[in-house]
Amino acid sequence: MEEIEAEEVEYESAEKILTSLRKEFGGGEEESVKAAELRKMEQGGKIMEEYVQEFKKAARDSGYEGRPLIEEFKRSINGGIQRKLMEAENPLTSIEQWYRRAMALDRNWRESRREETEEERSRRGGTKAEKTEPATTFGMAEEATIASAGNNRACSDGRS
Repeated sequence: MEEIEAEEVEYESAEKILTSLRKEFGGGEEESVKAAELRKMEQGGKIMEEYVQEFKKAARDSGYEGRPLIEEFKRSINGGIQRKLMEAENPLTSIEQWYRRAMALDRNWRESRREETEEERSRRGGTKAEKTEPATTFGMAEEATIASAGNNRACSDGRS
C-alpha cells in the first residue's frame, strides 16, 4: 500500500490494480455471501455425513469460527439430534466434536429405524433384509460415542 501512496508502482492493466486491491483489502463481499449461505442451510432429510460436508464447505470462507460456527451448525441440524447433543452429559466444546457426535447419533438413529422396519417386515411375513455394515471405520472416540448412544437407547426403551 505504501508503494501505491508513494506512486512507486505502475500497473499494466486495471485487472492487476483490482487484484492488488482485493489482495490488500480482502474480499468482504465473498465472505458475506458465504455467511448468508451458511445461515440459510438446514439438514432436512440429508444424512448427517452428507450435511456435515456441505456445512464445512459453506463455512470455509464465511468468516464464522469458534462458538458462532457451532451455533450456526446447531441451529441448522434436525431438532431430535440437536436436543440429544445439547443434553449430552459431557458438553461439546469444538465444532469437530459437534460434527462427530451428530454423525454418530444420525447413524444410530438410521440403523435403529432400519432394524425396526426389518422387524415389522418379518412380523408381517416378509423377508428380512440382509444386514449391511457401514462403509466407514471409527476411531476409539467414535466407537465409545456409538456404544454410549446405543446404551442410552437401550435404557430409554426399557431394554437392557
